[in-house]
Amino acid sequence: MRHCINCCIQLLPEDAHKQQVGCRGGPHHGHQACPTCRGENKILFRVDSKQMNLLAVLEVRTEGNESWGGFLRFKKGKRCSLLFGLIIMTLVTASYILSGAHQELLISSPFHYGGLPSNPSLTDSENPSDMKEHHHQPSVNNISYIKDYPSIKLIINSITARIEFTTRRLPDLEDLKKQELHMFSVIPDKFLPNSKSPCWYEEFSGRNTTDPYLTNSYVLYSKRFRSTFDALRKAFWGHLAHAHGKHFRLRCLPRFYIIGQPKCGTTDLYDRLRLHPEVKFSAIKEPHWWTRKRFGIVRLRDGLRDRYPVEDYLDLFDLAAHQIHQGLQASSAKEQTKMNKIIIGEASASTMWDNNAWTFFYDNSTDGEPPFLTQDFIHAFQPDAKLIVMLRDPVERLYSDYLYFASSNKSADDFHEKVTEALQLFENCMLDYSLRACVYNNTLNNAMPVRLQVGLYAVYLLDWLTVFNKEQFLILRLEDHASNVKYTMHKVFQFLNLGPLSEKQEALMTKSPASNARRPEDRNLGPMWLVTRKILRDFYGPFNARLAQVLADEAFAWKT
Repeated sequence: MRHCINCCIQLLPEDAHKQQVGCRGGPHHGHQACPTCRGENKILFRVDSKQMNLLAVLEVRTEGNESWGGFLRFKKGKRCSLLFGLIIMTLVTASYILSGAHQELLISSPFHYGGLPSNPSLTDSENPSDMKEHHHQPSVNNISYIKDYPSIKLIINSITARIEFTTRRLPDLEDLKKQELHMFSVIPDKFLPNSKSPCWYEEFSGRNTTDPYLTNSYVLYSKRFRSTFDALRKAFWGHLAHAHGKHFRLRCLPRFYIIGQPKCGTTDLYDRLRLHPEVKFSAIKEPHWWTRKRFGIVRLRDGLRDRYPVEDYLDLFDLAAHQIHQGLQASSAKEQTKMNKIIIGEASASTMWDNNAWTFFYDNSTDGEPPFLTQDFIHAFQPDAKLIVMLRDPVERLYSDYLYFASSNKSADDFHEKVTEALQLFENCMLDYSLRACVYNNTLNNAMPVRLQVGLYAVYLLDWLTVFNKEQFLILRLEDHASNVKYTMHKVFQFLNLGPLSEKQEALMTKSPASNARRPEDRNLGPMWLVTRKILRDFYGPFNARLAQVLADEAFAWKT
């Protein structure tokens, strides 16, 4: 049998015409040059019809003993040259295969990895034929990540060994007042008894030409809110009360708050709930006032701006206050009953967890733990507030959060690397500080490339339960909401004591498409690596177990 490897080695110039190995296996007796060599001073290595230029040109044809005879006819020096060329080619081929870059040689890898599919998107039982339009990362890094798992597991074990859910020390009311003197001077101790929402009348000293929203920070710092406030201006002067030659405006706070968590379905819940005729939300879906704006934070990386006064926050509820005022001033009992049923809500998904600003304003910290939290101030004014929390599997929440907020180079590989880095940073903090100190550590939270801390639901909920009763909370799971919207919404209606809806209203509310769903370009990236999921399940496991224990519901452990 004839074996042909298109490999040519160019002899020294002075010997080129004395001895030439032809392309047909023996000495070349004709006058035609080798079509492969063509007299070029190069090495040509051809595998699967793909050429690789090396150091010289070698063509070897083996056919029975004739080939060995040709080989033996070489002089000693030329035989050494031939062997040297073969050794070089062997080393180059081996280096390509071992480095995983065998595609450049068009050689199929002899290794077949098990355990994980080569395409991350296939881990969710996607049809391989559907992957033609997807451009996922190769699985080489996924395999290396599996090798790194033992070292990452040691980090998680170190964190787990230091988890301690301690009860925080509550601040005194007088201490709260010292921190927010202006807020306590604006919001009264008592509210109107015949309103479901906490409302009160406040004297307005401006003239009828005065713009009541001229200095509102939400208008000044964001153009997209200006049209909202244009509508408020038009309605403002028709909704003032008059007594003893003075003007009074109705001020209101929310009766209930959707306090978290981000990427857990709060936007969808908000969009459905606002369709109920008795529910009125703030003019802006997420004011983030309690957690950010009252400290002057728009984007923390941009530094602090002027603090948004509480009046700017109260302005956001003026549309609802106008309707409640209309009911309070109505002459007919029917109109009064209709307007007095109105309940005001607010849906900033940062309220439950974001206390990053405390380090800039509160100095009397104990072992790195914040002396005041958002819930302390809300409870000081509204001890009867109702609180709704929407949660989801924290592993899935983190990946969704990453896909939504990452600006570029998003991939399963990049997510895995960011998770690993965040775990290392979190462990470094836990070596020196308490769990609560690390969860609320502004420096750590800004340093972590993914918001690992947002999924530590048990830590936040336990801190909220130190000031509010458990009966004031409605804790929902996104997984349940996605599978049965109607059931979830009925639970919310019952919790807020809302009236029933007509069949048409309920159909509109429950059949609307989900809000703020994952973008198509993010879906095309596929799911996270299985090893990344395993790492995150190990990390969040103890926190989920504590949450399930507090809520007496194993569904919140997300074991399946």
